[in-house]
Amino acid sequence: MITKRIIPCLDVRDGRVVKGVNFGGLKDVSSPVTLAKFYSDCGADELVFYDITASSDGRKLFTEILTETAKNVFIPLTVGGGINTVEDFDRVLKCGADKVSVNSGAIRNPDLIRQAALRYGDQCVVLSADIKRVDGVFRVFAKGGRENTGMEAISWIKKCVALGAGEIVVNSIDTDGVKGGFDLEMLEAVCNAVSVPVIASGGAGNIDDFITLFKTLPKVDAGLAASIFHFGEVKIADLKAEMAKNNIPTRL
Repeated sequence: MITKRIIPCLDVRDGRVVKGVNFGGLKDVSSPVTLAKFYSDCGADELVFYDITASSDGRKLFTEILTETAKNVFIPLTVGGGINTVEDFDRVLKCGADKVSVNSGAIRNPDLIRQAALRYGDQCVVLSADIKRVDGVFRVFAKGGRENTGMEAISWIKKCVALGAGEIVVNSIDTDGVKGGFDLEMLEAVCNAVSVPVIASGGAGNIDDFITLFKTLPKVDAGLAASIFHFGEVKIADLKAEMAKNNIPTRL
């Protein structure tokens, strides 16, 4: 049976890891290099590194800090932020990333997904979808959750998978940083729409939230979180022990 993955997320701004609530109110946490090494050593299955202001600032992702981070990590590393061309994929992969996450770049040019999948394989292309309810409809947001694209989220995700996205990160803006649990309704809608791996992001507040996620939605492949890991509220070893106790397949 495929094990469920636990993935800490490093939101990086100006070379530092930061964390906020509902995609705003960012606080400084730590150095991405230090934090990445810590997670690599303590049982995380993968890491996600987002340069969260690269798209809104209209610049390329910080390659120096990424290269240094990748050198200290011995688990799969997904990197996103300011990915707008196939050349950006190439640059990030050469810095040590295993997978590349696209969001605003794919919204501007959906064919980027097809081009990248053809060159590097579907497994390398991760669609990161920032989703928020607007008048009861799941809408896709761009530029770090700042801009409503007006697109309905489920049809957008299905389109991107058809183009070659091999994995979906579902970022619920409604539950981000609130620590009230994952957005199960949103995640179920995505899982029912696609057959590629789905990663849940936004809302984890404690170990029970992960247990509820995997028990309620067995199709979800991974749980991603930031602040509860960064601030020591949940230790990955404790989380995985509890998953095993609940017969949720995990890599101990």
